Amino acid sequence: MSNIILVGPAYPYRGGIAQSEAILFQYLSTKHDVAIVNFKRQYPDLLFPGKSQFEDGEDVFGIPKAKNLRLIDTINPLSWINTSRRIAKMKPDLVIFSYWMPFFAPCFAVISFFIKLFSKTRIIFICHNILPHEAQPGQNLLTKVVFANADAFMVLSDSVEEDLKKFNQVKPFRNSPHPIYNSFGEPVLKTDARLALKRLYNVDLDNEKVILFFGFIRKYKGLQYLLEAMPEVLKHERLKLLVVGEYYDDEKPYDDQINKLGISVDVIQVSKYVPSEHIRYFFCASDLVVQPYVSATQSGISQIAYFYNKPMISTDVGALSEVVIDGKTGFIVPAEDSTSLAKAIVRFYQEDLEEAFAKNIDQEKEKYSWEYFTGKLEELF
Repeated sequence: MSNIILVGPAYPYRGGIAQSEAILFQYLSTKHDVAIVNFKRQYPDLLFPGKSQFEDGEDVFGIPKAKNLRLIDTINPLSWINTSRRIAKMKPDLVIFSYWMPFFAPCFAVISFFIKLFSKTRIIFICHNILPHEAQPGQNLLTKVVFANADAFMVLSDSVEEDLKKFNQVKPFRNSPHPIYNSFGEPVLKTDARLALKRLYNVDLDNEKVILFFGFIRKYKGLQYLLEAMPEVLKHERLKLLVVGEYYDDEKPYDDQINKLGISVDVIQVSKYVPSEHIRYFFCASDLVVQPYVSATQSGISQIAYFYNKPMISTDVGALSEVVIDGKTGFIVPAEDSTSLAKAIVRFYQEDLEEAFAKNIDQEKEKYSWEYFTGKLEELF
């Protein structure tokens, strides 16, 4: 049994990285003594594009408070040094950082430096992303600095592996796909999920065909191309597009586009962050998940969709095409191509592929288990 510290966000912070950290904690805790060193301030409010950094609902992961230590203030260097001293006093065998953007490079670089100064602890970085979706000043220098004290790396896709090789040619790494999210509740019947959405969000889907866009909205997510595809889709299929997620961009251009295209009655928006305990209802109520991304590494949305056996249409960017098997579990289309997107959606319905794709997903998702992921991670211990 190893003494392991995970460094990264967890409850009460929200979002895919925090959820992944919590599930990783659960699985590693079955064999090791694990604690999380969390943030007491993750982002300054001025830099956070959403309405809140925190979960509205309960901690569905049930991390004990004594194991969830909120120590790191990302804009207070003194807290970085104090955090590294606290970690060193805990005498861990291993510290695992969850890394996904250069904003965290300064504090993670200082913490990892002082951990190495105070101890002989092994340090691993789990790299969700290495280079950001939207370029940032100094990103290459920051990435080089933050990785200097790492002993090994874990990447979650081939595209992130290629990014890692720009900064590391010597230290060991493992590549394992992002596991499925399995902590948002068991699947429910489509009819029951729609009743829940009616009760919780006043979303009335009745017997409609429904496609889902889920997750926070920024330009690189490509929602504008899905909206652009809708008039062509609606010539062939009567359906609803369910857009669920908080806007991190200005919402007005999207609303203007919806009105200009004349699809306001066909697009249902839930423009807010969805608490973990409600996520399953949106997926289970839908026929198809659409990810029209302009850029990506991997997407946690894919892994939620797989858990609920939902087919996907994704663009051929990053690792999305590594997860979605074209013609078997969904379709892959070119990015920024609303015509191809429309054709794929229409084909899905006209060929009645929901059940066949769902069966294929049920087999395919076996390779996305947390047991497999933690096994690959343990090879680096």
